[in-house]
Amino acid sequence: MRWALVRVCLAVTTMVVVAFAVPLGLVVKEMARDRAFSNAEREAAALVPALSITTDQEQLERVVASAESDAGMAVHIPEVDGRPAVDLGRQRAADADIATVRRLGRASTTEVPGGSTLLQPVALSTGAMAVVEVYVPEAEVSNGVGTAWAVLAAVGAALVVGSVAVADRLGVRMVQPAQRLVEGAHELGEGKLGARVPEEGPTELRLAAVAFNSMADQVVQLLANERELAADLSHRLRTPLTVLRLNAASLGDSPAAEQTRAAVEQLEREVDTIIRTAREAKPQTAAAGPGAGCDAAEVVRQRMEFWSALAEDEGRKWRVAGVDRPVRIPVARADLAAALDALLGNVFRHTPEGTAFAVDVHSGEDAVIVLVSDAGPGIADPEAAMARGRGSGSDGSTGLGLDIVRRLAESTGGDVRIGSSVLGGTEVRIWIQRDGRRPAGKGHRTAVRRRRPGRLVSTFNRSRSHP
Repeated sequence: MRWALVRVCLAVTTMVVVAFAVPLGLVVKEMARDRAFSNAEREAAALVPALSITTDQEQLERVVASAESDAGMAVHIPEVDGRPAVDLGRQRAADADIATVRRLGRASTTEVPGGSTLLQPVALSTGAMAVVEVYVPEAEVSNGVGTAWAVLAAVGAALVVGSVAVADRLGVRMVQPAQRLVEGAHELGEGKLGARVPEEGPTELRLAAVAFNSMADQVVQLLANERELAADLSHRLRTPLTVLRLNAASLGDSPAAEQTRAAVEQLEREVDTIIRTAREAKPQTAAAGPGAGCDAAEVVRQRMEFWSALAEDEGRKWRVAGVDRPVRIPVARADLAAALDALLGNVFRHTPEGTAFAVDVHSGEDAVIVLVSDAGPGIADPEAAMARGRGSGSDGSTGLGLDIVRRLAESTGGDVRIGSSVLGGTEVRIWIQRDGRRPAGKGHRTAVRRRRPGRLVSTFNRSRSHP
């Protein structure tokens, strides 16, 4: 907007300057020419009294010598009463031009080398017509024109520069509030809820700043209300959790009882984490820095130990691979555990009892892939399943499990894909970038090293062909 205003002002001012300066320059040139020829006419008129009185050559030579201009003057007297023609001074005009002026009796100008000449007819006492020739050099015709044109050019340039400077200041006054509004919108979009815009500038931009600040205040209030609501809803879970903990304490010392108590304790910790996070308005996953993250292999082993007991109760065969060595990823331990629990919980919730499942971990230099596959009926519409809040339509399905997994992968620059597994059911592939950068394209899949031959490799290869 700023430069557009400057360009418009520059174009308009230039046109105005040209429209006035060019005609004015031509007028100055014409005035200089008229001044030069007016002086020539006055010099020629100075000889008229002498020519009217006498035609004696000696007397006329003295008159011409006293009245001759610096440039030159000449007198042409025709032959009269047997007296020969007299030509005094240097003749520059052609004989034909002199004869024409003598015949017509009117003054005339003609171009000669180096300038122009004024031919002024003068009637003699004998009735003949003499011609006075006054030479006007080109320098005298253009005297002062260059200076006048330079002054006009300087004035025009000053007008153009001044108008551009004024337009630039006006543009800055209009653009700066708009830039501050854009910066405030970017800051608010990045999560800086304290971003506000000064309410100044033109009326329209000032009103926009007022609306932006009001919107930011409402966003802050809505987020605060949402955090409070999340904390309140989470706090309501404490009562049924207390009942579960008391009931679990009376189950005895069997392995199932220990697992139940461990699950209740973990659930209580998760609820406490949710409440603290909501109250403190801090994200659950901090930015990964040097040394941050967790060992994916350890987390997978721990969660499979938990789910394996339930799998044995339901007669499910399970397999885990690629967890024989540490696999560091820039993801918080609790977040990876929550993502695995969401995927494995979907397997138990949406597949019949006895359905087999597997968890495979592939480690590469720049990325880690976690595959969770099963032998169930599969997912008919993977894109709909990835949409937050869609769910499967069955009881207990909120549609947030896969969204939790997706947000975990995207926080590192990775992604989540759903395809068909070699077991015949669904395969969910979690791609986690180790350095947190966005994957460059399909070629980045080749960076992952296959940890196991056979079925594990074929599982990974088939996942590449599905969206």
